[in-house]
Amino acid sequence: MNFDENINRYNTNSLKYDFKSAKNKPNNVFPMWVADMDFKCCEEILEDMHKKIEHGIFGYSKEDEEYFKSIQKWYINNFNIKLKKDWLITTPGVVFALATAVKTLTLENDYVIINNPVYYPFTEVIEDNKRKVISSDLVLKDNHYEIDFIDLENKIKQYDVKLYLLCSPHNPVGRVWRKDELDKIVEICKKYNVYIVSDEIHSDFVWSGKHISMLNYEDYQNNIILCTAPTKTFNLAGLQVSNIFIPNEKIRKEFQLQVWNTGYSLINIMGLTACKSAYEKGQKWLNELKKYLFDNINYVDNFLKKNLPKIKLIYPEGTYLLWLDFNDLNLSDDKIEELMLNDAKLWLDSGKIFGKKGTGFQRLNIALPRQKLKWAMEQLEKTFKEY
Repeated sequence: MNFDENINRYNTNSLKYDFKSAKNKPNNVFPMWVADMDFKCCEEILEDMHKKIEHGIFGYSKEDEEYFKSIQKWYINNFNIKLKKDWLITTPGVVFALATAVKTLTLENDYVIINNPVYYPFTEVIEDNKRKVISSDLVLKDNHYEIDFIDLENKIKQYDVKLYLLCSPHNPVGRVWRKDELDKIVEICKKYNVYIVSDEIHSDFVWSGKHISMLNYEDYQNNIILCTAPTKTFNLAGLQVSNIFIPNEKIRKEFQLQVWNTGYSLINIMGLTACKSAYEKGQKWLNELKKYLFDNINYVDNFLKKNLPKIKLIYPEGTYLLWLDFNDLNLSDDKIEELMLNDAKLWLDSGKIFGKKGTGFQRLNIALPRQKLKWAMEQLEKTFKEY
């Protein structure tokens, strides 16, 4: 578990490292944008994948009872959720599942509600499927984001919203929603018969509070789709495996039909192997990883307070994606981006892609060796100190 190991990811078909020019970025920038880690996968997972490779046959494959039990045990132990096998539909990714849910639960030109600033594919899967986005924007108060529940209810009512895409824990602002907040969400959605699709892919990374899954609300389970995956937790994104749980049988059948209509039916064998192995054997690795990531978060926080006090970290309650507030520098998004790429030589995600409320922010991925993180923060200081 050497998270300090510097692993060269260039020339590996890495979206993060090898496609800078394709993304219109300078070739000399250091990438800290997309949410995968610069850490080697858990050895136990690699061993199980090697066994599968050594078997030498990669035929059509499907999840079985043992695969489900590995997920079920993880979610009982970590989140006190009793998942049922009948609820499970496997998909190649959570974004795929979000798009499928939009097509399953809404019609063209219907409004779907989100909380900006939020993970930008939320907007894309709505608009790309000819639905309309309505945002109940999060409110920033004292370096902490909150849901405006009056606004949320008013917009659900005004726009006849039937679907709410919830990000929990929230990417990019790092909120872990409290029980009273989730209670209020369910209360409002129940009042207007709104379906909740809950993206809980970051649920294994909680630093403050406790992650509460939407499926803990048993009296509203028939209106909830839970989106989970081992990919963020164990750095398995390239293996394309996610597990979607839908208690409502009618909706589950319609969702499955939408999946089949894309031509997709069977998940890949390496994704199945890695997922099962991760949930059965990965807890120790994850515990060590979380300690390392937590120290990285605090390193950034302390560095900014000491050296760049006008750049504020919205201290995360969850996720390994940091939301940095540059607004006190009085620079435009374009200027921040120009300085970041050309002077600091860093490639972060500009806040503006997360919606209008992301103006003046940058999202930083800190899942990388500490020495690289220190270098990046020093680059940030050299570039922005004069401002």
